[in-house]
Amino acid sequence: MLDSLTKQLREAIVLSSEQVVLAVTHLVDEAVPASLKAEFLVAFAAKGETTEEIAAFARQLREKSVPLPLDAETRARDILDVCGTGGDRLNTFNISTTVALIAAAAGITVAKHGNRAITSQAGSADVLEALGVRIDLSPEQAAVFLRDHHFAFLFAPRYHPLFKNIAGARKLCAERGQRTIFNFLGPLLNPARPTAQLVGVPRRELCEPLAEVLQALGVRRGMVVSGAVGFTSSMLAPHEFPLQSATLEDLRGGDSATNAKIVRDILQGTECGPKRDAVLLNAAAALFVAGRVKTMHAGWEFASELLDSGRAHAKLDKLVQESALVNNH
Repeated sequence: MLDSLTKQLREAIVLSSEQVVLAVTHLVDEAVPASLKAEFLVAFAAKGETTEEIAAFARQLREKSVPLPLDAETRARDILDVCGTGGDRLNTFNISTTVALIAAAAGITVAKHGNRAITSQAGSADVLEALGVRIDLSPEQAAVFLRDHHFAFLFAPRYHPLFKNIAGARKLCAERGQRTIFNFLGPLLNPARPTAQLVGVPRRELCEPLAEVLQALGVRRGMVVSGAVGFTSSMLAPHEFPLQSATLEDLRGGDSATNAKIVRDILQGTECGPKRDAVLLNAAAALFVAGRVKTMHAGWEFASELLDSGRAHAKLDKLVQESALVNNH
């Protein structure tokens, strides 16, 4: 069956929703050879995935994920995720993870869905682990953290165990330098089903399609962004955001220990350079998307106050303390 779908894609014919169901069923089947799965993924990318196809894939993979047992109180809240698709290979520090902690300090319920590093030295799981925040919470423990502490990290492999059956095909594609639909899917598979999302993408042309996918998946407030490094007054007026001039080198990260120190320095207020600016700009967007502020300018000011007052760092310390009390399952 996967052969016939691959042939259809090579003829540039869009997959129906029923065919997406079949495709996902075969992709997660360990009995199907990785080479056949890779051929399908390559043909799919060559045709170009439509927003409807991406949304259908996300829905099917969500159905096959481990559910998060949220109580009625938590479900009644807006839930935010802040993440990127990855793939920009710029090796910046963990901006979205820092922003997620600031948003949680603002009282927003943040379900941070992520993984270990793939295209960088330190993924969100790596840096949170280095900071002392538990990344291996069970679904039940994560639900309690979201309810009581407004933050939980949802480690992707724990919620998507069938992805191990796709790993071989993805590796084959990566060895050819071939991107696949899975480069888009990471931010779309959060088991908490966030109602608000800030998603970063590596290329500007992906913004509109991914925004349409978020809408199709039921996200109420979303923003998809793709930025160019080098903040100048020609991009954002100084009276709107007091951005310092920056180069890519100013935003570089390193391994998990290096990035953990950067995150702590920002949250403690001892890092006042371009790294802080990058976090504040993204935090402004996150707070706006979550409905906590009415403008991004107000979001910048609020995020600055959360850093300067120590509230953001206190949130991290509280999460580390609570993490230490969690029993292993």
